[in-house]
Amino acid sequence: MTTAPHLPLDFTALPEAEAMARAEAFLELMRRRRTVRDFSSRPVPRALIEAAVLTAASAPSGANQQPWCFACLADPALKRRIREAAEAEERAFYAGRAGTEWLAALAPLGTDAEKPFLELAPWLFVVFAQRWGQDTAGQRVKHYYVPESVGIASGLLIAALHNAGLATLTHTPAPMAFLNEICGRPESEKPMMIVVAGYPAPGCQVPAITRKPLDQVAVFR
Repeated sequence: MTTAPHLPLDFTALPEAEAMARAEAFLELMRRRRTVRDFSSRPVPRALIEAAVLTAASAPSGANQQPWCFACLADPALKRRIREAAEAEERAFYAGRAGTEWLAALAPLGTDAEKPFLELAPWLFVVFAQRWGQDTAGQRVKHYYVPESVGIASGLLIAALHNAGLATLTHTPAPMAFLNEICGRPESEKPMMIVVAGYPAPGCQVPAITRKPLDQVAVFR
C-alpha cells in the first residue's frame, strides 16, 4: 500500500467571538438567498464565474476523485438549444398523470413548462457527475460516492455565486440526457442539474415562503 505525500495543514483557529460573528454573518447572507426565475440579461464577468467554479471544485469527494464537470455556458445559441429541449421535455412530462400532479405541486411557486430564464440569464452551469474515469492506460476507473460528492460541490457553487452577489436557480429537466449532446460531454458523465446564474430582473419578485426552524431540521444529542 502506498501513502500519498502529506504537508502541514493550513489552518488557523479563530477566537470564539470572531468565529460566532462569522457564523452569524454567513447565516444572514445565506438566509437572503432565494431562487429567482426572472433574470436580467446584464453580463457577468467570466472571472467571477471562474472563481465560483473553483470554489465548487474545492469540495470534498470520495477518494479525492473529484468526479464532476461544470459546463459553463454563455453562448446564446447553446442556451437557446437548452431552453428549447428543456421545454419540450417538460411539456411531454407534464402530459402524463405524474407530470400533472408534479405541476400542481409546483403551481404555488409559479413554475410551468416555459423556461425563458434558460436563455435570458447570462450563465448556465450544467453540472455533470463523472460516473467513472480513466487511468493513464485508458482503463476504466471506478468513482466512489459520486452523487454525494457532486451534491456537495453543487451546494458550494450556489453559495459562492450568492456570496458574489448573483442570483441563482436550480433546474432539473426530466429527462436530461440531451444535455450531454449539447454540451459535448461523454456518456461516462451524467447531467445532474442546471444552475442558472445572473442578476435578478428589475422588480423581480419571489414566492412568500418560509424555511423550517432549527428544531425541525436538526437533532442534538
